[in-house]
Amino acid sequence: MKTAFIGLGAMGYPIAGHIAKKFETLVYNRTFAKAQAHAAEFGSRAVGLEQTAEAQVLFTCVPISKDVDELARQLLPHLRSGAVWVDHTSGEPALAKETAALLATKGVTYLDAPLSGGVAGAKNAKATVMVGGDKAAFERVKPVMETYAAKIVQVGPLGAGHAVKAVNNALLAVNLWALSEGMVALVQQGVDAGLALEVINASSGRSNVSENLFGSRVVSRAFPNTFALGLLAKDLGIANQVFQEAGTPAPLLRQLREFFEIAKLEIGSTDVDHTAVARLLERWAGVEIH
Repeated sequence: MKTAFIGLGAMGYPIAGHIAKKFETLVYNRTFAKAQAHAAEFGSRAVGLEQTAEAQVLFTCVPISKDVDELARQLLPHLRSGAVWVDHTSGEPALAKETAALLATKGVTYLDAPLSGGVAGAKNAKATVMVGGDKAAFERVKPVMETYAAKIVQVGPLGAGHAVKAVNNALLAVNLWALSEGMVALVQQGVDAGLALEVINASSGRSNVSENLFGSRVVSRAFPNTFALGLLAKDLGIANQVFQEAGTPAPLLRQLREFFEIAKLEIGSTDVDHTAVARLLERWAGVEIH
């Protein structure tokens, strides 16, 4: 089976590497040197964009759904009927459906399949994939996904993968914001942040944020940029689209989007890690979490 991978970013680069170890893999990146480096490291083949259409399974892992749609329009004349397009972008369900309809005119099946697990999960072949779309197409590509994912779940029809990812990241944002509020208050009261985390992580208030992110990024003051604050704010916007389309109440998560938009403006968007949102609360409170 010939595969192609478009978008060799922090997640895409290692994932395409895992695929290349077991399948013939073409790789494309806007910066061609990165595709060449990938080929040298993993044995993939660096190609131009049009050549990726040779693949039976084509993967995209780019920042936003608009990028995916533009790629689909560029590649449409070259795509082969029967191919499957697997989109690992954290994208918009509504636009994904439009892209899928476009690809269907050439006999190409689109699956929305965003990732979770972060860069570490991608590097260690422990990613989680949530998939929306056709079941038969999913079964065809699942063996390729198994080269880099520890958990693969078809969560529903077309668009469901993007919807689940948006809600998942909204919950990440809730935990991050709430813990930041709590820790600012504790530090203001003279509590050592590290000791507070030790207690929280042995108690009912623990979360992935408290166990795996807050100590190593916020308390340490390191804030390594592995997932940009602006991208989490984007995902909150997509989650709000999901709530709007569903017509369900979501007062907390709708309000949280506004907080992250403020943080994006005051703290930064692309060049700071999402955990740096804590700095906004520190600024408001006049204390530093340590």
